[in-house]
Amino acid sequence: MQLFVADLHVHTVLSPCADIEMIPPLIVQQALERQINLIAITDHNSTANIQAVIEAARGTDLHVLPGVELQTVEEVHVLCIFDHLEQANAFQCEIDAALPGAENNIEYFGEQFVVDASGDFIRREERLLLNSTSLSLREAWQHVSALGGLLIPAHINRKAFGLLPVLGFVPPDTPIEILEISTHITPETARERYAQVAAYPLLQNGDAHFLDDIKGPNRFTMEMPRVAEIRLAALNQAGRAHQIVIAPQV
Repeated sequence: MQLFVADLHVHTVLSPCADIEMIPPLIVQQALERQINLIAITDHNSTANIQAVIEAARGTDLHVLPGVELQTVEEVHVLCIFDHLEQANAFQCEIDAALPGAENNIEYFGEQFVVDASGDFIRREERLLLNSTSLSLREAWQHVSALGGLLIPAHINRKAFGLLPVLGFVPPDTPIEILEISTHITPETARERYAQVAAYPLLQNGDAHFLDDIKGPNRFTMEMPRVAEIRLAALNQAGRAHQIVIAPQV
């Protein structure tokens, strides 16, 4: 077993709400300086910058999992995390078919940059990524599960795009296993405030749009940085374990 200090919700400059410093080399540097050895890149509705971060981390102790923060038709954000870039790219095909073709308003939403491993500009993403797809929560889970990925509702306590404020419940027709809370609430408070989450393992990620947001709140004890291992660790099964060790910043 190994200890993985992890933040599984990290954005890059591809996300319109992310800071211009969220480029691959600086993300990798920040993670390593904070002794984080596992991150997931989860830009809004796009996987286009994942390969660049993987390349920037090559030769370091940082493991980079491919992912995406999908916005469902219900306007709920969900993290979709995979083991391999090919899986994430296959899911991107589903997203592309389900994402409206609205053009990004740079002055209102911000830039959406696709970059290389050095952080150098490749192109702008012209289509607005911060938008709801036509995929329902259950449809998203079906696609992600079929590809071998893990779907985790993001920042479930947040008023904007959080599962509980938006829907009011965890959908019983979708076999969700793990939930993510924001850094503005403790697991204990979340369980007190939302009785229905008591049965679910909770992760706490940075939802990093700025370098300082990459904090690595999770400690996973597991064999390797893989989706199946994260699931076992979150559920504290098969000798794997998970802890949240960084106090929230209120």
